[in-house]
Amino acid sequence: MKTPATLSMLLLALSPIAAPVRAQAAGPHAGGQLEGDDFYCGERRLGQWFYCSKPKAPEKQSPAAPQASAADRMAAISRELDELKAKAILDPTEDNVIAYVRFQREQLDQASTFADTWQRALWQNPGLDYTLQRPVNTVGKRAWLDNRKADRDAVLTNLGQRYGLFYFYAQSCGACDIFAPILRSVADSHRMAVMAVSMDGGPSRDFPNYVVDTGQRSRMGVPGNETPALVLFDTATRRAIPVGFGILSGDEIMDRIFMLTNTKVGSDF
Repeated sequence: MKTPATLSMLLLALSPIAAPVRAQAAGPHAGGQLEGDDFYCGERRLGQWFYCSKPKAPEKQSPAAPQASAADRMAAISRELDELKAKAILDPTEDNVIAYVRFQREQLDQASTFADTWQRALWQNPGLDYTLQRPVNTVGKRAWLDNRKADRDAVLTNLGQRYGLFYFYAQSCGACDIFAPILRSVADSHRMAVMAVSMDGGPSRDFPNYVVDTGQRSRMGVPGNETPALVLFDTATRRAIPVGFGILSGDEIMDRIFMLTNTKVGSDF
């Protein structure tokens, strides 16, 4: 026989008031009504497989746009400048002209900043300053030329021990009459032997001990038939080195011979 207290509990369980209790007893997933419940969500600590509120899905991050290269940015600026210029010319309203001039001025300011930075970098980094090798100011250039001439003359004075010159000319060549005395002066002052070769069999006033061409020019690999032609010949390697064609000044002859025999390609620039 059930006690009155037991009966009271049974009746309480059947009453409508008990419905929320049954719902709570059904577990954390019963109808979604258990969110924030102290008993199931707090005291019982149901673990990671039970949750009282649905966790938020992680937000998807859009990939970062790739950065344009410097070359692409420069190309875009050029296209924009061309577009603004064309627009100002085809439709010369005040707004279009102002837009073009303003954009152009911005690019000129940027170019001026670059030029200024360039100059400062050269001043502070002597290894980048080409003017230290080839001065451009009047005083420095004069000193460089004087030193260069002294080195050149010293080299050419002893050059005749190994090198000789072939001079191809023609009696009918007017330029040869002008060039021959120039070459004679250079050869005498630097004691260099010159073999004059007549292409048409005619004599030379400045080089009386000439020979007539019998294929020497073609055998030496000297291109063309232009006269006058000056060729440097290395007696050690038996190699012909064309110096130049046409009328050359004395300084040009000596500079070219000096460069061809005593400087490496690219070292003088």
